[in-house]
Amino acid sequence: MPITGPDPACLEAEGRAGPALPVVLVAAAALVDVDGRVLLARRPEGKPMAGLWEFPGGKVDAGETPEAALVRELAEELAIDITESCLAPLTFASHAYDDFHLLMTLHVARVWKGTPTPREGQALKWAWPRDMGALPMPPADAPLVALLREFL
Repeated sequence: MPITGPDPACLEAEGRAGPALPVVLVAAAALVDVDGRVLLARRPEGKPMAGLWEFPGGKVDAGETPEAALVRELAEELAIDITESCLAPLTFASHAYDDFHLLMTLHVARVWKGTPTPREGQALKWAWPRDMGALPMPPADAPLVALLREFL
């Protein structure tokens, strides 16, 4: 497809930057089982965006790498043991919510120790990548599904 110039919608949006939002760095994982299904976690009641399906992970602490955060978060949330070398970076999402801007890395992992077990009140689901687009997901997670489907 030839490149014809910028999308007119992009030009219309120029110069309309709102107030600066704090940037929150999050690391997420697409855990892929031997059948090619991906583990998703449903946000529990009482949390923002409750009921939506997301890739497991969490906030990156100060001085922590996204990979180290995933090792910690997956142990805390899912009771699995994974090493940084088993996490392959795939892509990222950048999304402005009302009160913060989320920058989320997405890593793929096929090897870990233990059986994913919900430890924070969340439901877990193994989903086929082709079916993930039909699940309600947070705005930052949803666009990653098509890329993940192509990758897998």
